This record gives sequence, structure tokens and C-alpha cells, in this order.
Amino acid sequence: MMTPRESTARPTRKNPPDAAPGGPAGHEPEDPDMKPSDELTGALNAQVGHELAASHQYVAIAAYFDAEALPQLALFFYRQADEEREHAMKIVKFLLDVGGTVEIPAVPAPRAGFASAEEAVSLALDNENEVTRQIFALVERARDDKDYIALRFLDWFVDEQREEMATMGALLQVVRRAHPDVLHVEDYLARAGGPPLDSGGAIEGS
Repeated sequence: MMTPRESTARPTRKNPPDAAPGGPAGHEPEDPDMKPSDELTGALNAQVGHELAASHQYVAIAAYFDAEALPQLALFFYRQADEEREHAMKIVKFLLDVGGTVEIPAVPAPRAGFASAEEAVSLALDNENEVTRQIFALVERARDDKDYIALRFLDWFVDEQREEMATMGALLQVVRRAHPDVLHVEDYLARAGGPPLDSGGAIEGS
């Protein structure tokens, strides 16, 4: 006769030999693939070229102002050139981190001659507008690929372009207000101690 203890005991269930914990037999969760698609990798490499081209263009603009004995404007654009190169290297580092291939494209020669400070700064603003369009295209490509790692990475560039466009647009306003005496721009940059983030009140009363 079975005792009450024996009658209520239940057999221990065991997983089949090939069953994986947390999932059906033979179906372990796959590790997420960080490597971007070939299309996105190509677009990111192209952007490295765009950022380096922007850096070279800013060196050319800085050299123009340097030759015109306008040290504050020259310094402003030398710094911009350094920033654009840093952007390019940021993308290179990202590609390496996610297992992408780095293939840096040829970079066209920058424009070197300018008729005025306004022409030089206008070119710089046009360049920032173009880079912004390029970054937006990268975001769309990453979104189409559902590449969330790339999307998070590109968030930084979207915010950076907002700042770059505001800065360059403000500088152009300052240059136009100061016309024809570009030395007022030099004074403004020296007093500001850095790039003008807005042009409110700049040059007024000069």
C-alpha cells in the first residue's frame, strides 16, 4: 500500500538533452549584428570624404583671411578645419568599432580665391547646409536598415550640424552688418572670445 507521501510525489521533469535554457531545443538567441549594411558602410565612407573636404575648404578660407591680416577670422576657420577633421575621424572610429570597412575616397581640391569676407563666409555656410543634407541622408539610410546603433551614433552629428549652421549663419550676419569694414568683425570675434552663436546686438553702434 502506498503511503500518503508516496501518492502525492510528482516525477521530476527534465529538459531533453538538446534543449537550450530559455528557448526551444536547438534555437539559442542570436547575437545582434553591429556591422552596417554595405550601402550604409559606403555612405559613411563617403561622408568621411565630405568631412575631410570641408576641413580642407576651411583651411583655404583661413589662409585667405590670414593673408589679409585678419587673425581672428583666420583663427576661427582654422578651428573649424580641425573640427571637420575630428568629425571624419569619428566616423572612421565608428566603422572600425562595428566591423565595417574603411575606404576613404579621394578629396577634391578646395576653392582658394575669394573677392571678399562675405563671399568666403557665404561659401562656408553653403558647405554646412550641404553637410547637413548629407547627414540627414545617412539617418534615412540607417532608419531604412533598422540599424539602431548607427542611428544613435548619427544623433550626435544631427545636433552638431544644428550648432554649426547656427554659428556660421550668425557669422555671416555679423560680416554683412560690418560691411565694408571687416575690422569690426575682428573686434567682435576678439571680444566674443570664440564663435558667435547668435548675432543679436553684434556690431550695433560700431
